[in-house]
Amino acid sequence: MVENEDKQILPYQESVETINLGTEERKQEMKIGTSISESTRHSLITLLREYKDVFAWSYQDMPGLDEDLVVHKLPLKPECKPIQQKLRRMRPEMLLKIKEEVKKQFDDGFLQASKYPEWVANIVPVPKKDGKVRMCMDYRDLNRASPKDNFPLPHIDTLVDNTAKHSLFSFMDGFSGYNQIKMAPEDMEKTTFITMWGTFCYKVMPFGLKNAGATYQRAMVTLFHDMMHKEIEVYVDDMIAKS
Repeated sequence: MVENEDKQILPYQESVETINLGTEERKQEMKIGTSISESTRHSLITLLREYKDVFAWSYQDMPGLDEDLVVHKLPLKPECKPIQQKLRRMRPEMLLKIKEEVKKQFDDGFLQASKYPEWVANIVPVPKKDGKVRMCMDYRDLNRASPKDNFPLPHIDTLVDNTAKHSLFSFMDGFSGYNQIKMAPEDMEKTTFITMWGTFCYKVMPFGLKNAGATYQRAMVTLFHDMMHKEIEVYVDDMIAKS
C-alpha cells in the first residue's frame, strides 16, 4: 500500500512525428502518432493533405466568425464606476517585446486606437518558451463590474468517458480561437489597455475577460451541437475528433 501511495501517476504520452503539409518556404506542420500502422499513416497523411485548407496557418487565414452567429458583449452593473489604471513600470526589454506584439495584433486587425476611454487596464506580460511574450490584460476591475454569464462548460469526466471506446483521436486546438469572435462595437472601448505608445482596445474578444469562455463555448455548441458526443467532443477551444 505504501508503494502504491508513493507511485506517481503520469499522463500517457505517445511518441509523435512532425509532418510538413506545405513547402520548405511556408511550412504547414502537424503531428501524428508513430504507433499507427503504415497503411493508416499513409491514409491519414493523404487525408490531411486533401483538407489542409480548412486549417488556419496564420492570422490571415482567420476571417472570424459571423457576427450573426456570435459577438461578445460587455454589460456592466449600473452601480460600478469606470476605473482607469495607471501605467505600470516595466523593464525596457519587456517593453520592446510588448511593442512588437501590439504592432503585430494591430496590423492583423485585432486592435484599434482608443481615445478618451472610461475603462483602462494594464498589460500583464507572460513570457513564452520562444522568448516572445503573451499579452494578458489586467481586467480584474472590469470583471468585477460584469455580471456572470452562466452558460455551462462541459464536465471533463463526461468527455473522457465518451472517448474511452475509440481507437483514433485527432486533437485540435483553436488557433488564436478567442480572436475569431468579434467584440460588440459599443463595448470595444471597455477593453482598452495602456502602453508607452498609447491606448488601444480590442475589436475581437481578448483573453482575460470574465465571460470569454462562456461566449466561446456557446459559439462551439451552436456550430457543433449535432456532432457533439457523437463524432467530436468540445471543451472551449479544444476539440477531439474520435473514430
